Amino acid sequence: MAFGWIDEQAELRRRANLVRTLRPRPADSPLLDLASNDYLGLARHPEVTEGAARAARTWGGGATGSRLVTGTTELHAELERELADFCGFEAALVFSSGYAANLAAVATLGPHGSLIVSDAGNHASLIDGCRLARGARQVVGHADPEAVRKALRTHEGPAVVVSDTVFSVDGDAAPLAELAAACRERDAGLLVDDAHGLGVLGDGGRGAAQAAGLAGADDLVVTVTLSKSLGSQGGAVLGPARVIDHLVNAARTFIFDTGLAPAAAGAALAALRLLRREPQRAARARAVATDLYARLTAAGHEAVRPDAAVVSVRAPSPEQAVTWAADCRTAGLAVGCFRPPSVPDGISRLRLTARADLTGAEIERAVLLIGETRP
Repeated sequence: MAFGWIDEQAELRRRANLVRTLRPRPADSPLLDLASNDYLGLARHPEVTEGAARAARTWGGGATGSRLVTGTTELHAELERELADFCGFEAALVFSSGYAANLAAVATLGPHGSLIVSDAGNHASLIDGCRLARGARQVVGHADPEAVRKALRTHEGPAVVVSDTVFSVDGDAAPLAELAAACRERDAGLLVDDAHGLGVLGDGGRGAAQAAGLAGADDLVVTVTLSKSLGSQGGAVLGPARVIDHLVNAARTFIFDTGLAPAAAGAALAALRLLRREPQRAARARAVATDLYARLTAAGHEAVRPDAAVVSVRAPSPEQAVTWAADCRTAGLAVGCFRPPSVPDGISRLRLTARADLTGAEIERAVLLIGETRP
């Protein structure tokens, strides 16, 4: 029977308690949200939703084509200019998603004859970009600049080191300055995904590269998403203008993909401008994460100290992690649940989002519910 093997895979997932299910949420969920990536609480901000609505009224419901045909509007160009300026880079290129931006950047900047050195804890989109690239690949230990040095010494020719800036599982930050130093010893490029750093780290949320003093460097390329701190949808690549021009001409997920919907571009631009006016939102997100961590550890939970806005709480087993997250939801709290095979270290955990708009009372309630539902 066609696709009969799917039934076997489904049974294996069921036996391992690894079945994923979709859970449509209502417009006004009663749950206290510590699961989304809306770090600055901007997804429903009136200025952001109005930016989306105004863009849709002006430009229509969709981009109507690929970026090189009809999918680039004046709004896209405006967003790219302001993103590059805010983060301190020469140029930016907007994609339909952060995933597409990572596929484009890694695959295009790791051509045949090159070496791609990838952190073992990287996000799936970076890993898939490495798989699509034609260069040779080496996976190195997590957040280990010396391992990067050793890998780069094995190769003569073009090379690029690929890493998240803030890793999505535990929320720990990469040692960017040390990675940049290792790259410069071998004239290698550094490509980092700042999905969880934009809006949280750096001066007023300008990102991890700015915080590390690397923004605008001619050997650094940064990818970002518009779907987390900016509360919208889409992604972008930031870097030297010649790199961005190369992506326009060579990146398949840019050339052959429909452009980002105008509503998403309008929402992201409105959120970016709001962040410029209210830079304290970034510091507030970090403060909430620190507060969550302190309260959780004081209550006896095994949590990982956050470097940005992600707080990870270890669970005894995959099954108990699933039960714990489900019991939290029943109690009125939405949390993330990460377990094998989605985690590179095989350790299951709850993943909590520290949002800038969480109140002290909401933080206290979240910690209380996590404790009451603990397996």
